[in-house]
Amino acid sequence: MAKRGRPTYSKVRQNVVEILYFMKQGYGYEIYKVYKELFPAVTLRVIYYHLRKGQQLGEFEVAEVKKTKGNYSWGGEAEKIYYKLGPKAKPRMDDTVKAFFEK
Repeated sequence: MAKRGRPTYSKVRQNVVEILYFMKQGYGYEIYKVYKELFPAVTLRVIYYHLRKGQQLGEFEVAEVKKTKGNYSWGGEAEKIYYKLGPKAKPRMDDTVKAFFEK
């Protein structure tokens, strides 16, 4: 019987896996900035969606959560959730990403 529903594979999430492989760990906006330089445009919201979805699938894990003080439009503190690769992530060592982090 054929599998039903949406496939769990995503090109965007695979690209995030590649970026995190070379970054070791990073938070959403940091990953988004690198993604925008390397791949077709996506929104920040899409990156956060795939980080959460990848966490459910075991591709990403939360490395740490840092609270940063500052003068932000929403208040005096920002929470940065740092992600790292999880046990089910399968990085392909993308040449484009590798070259970006080597320069």
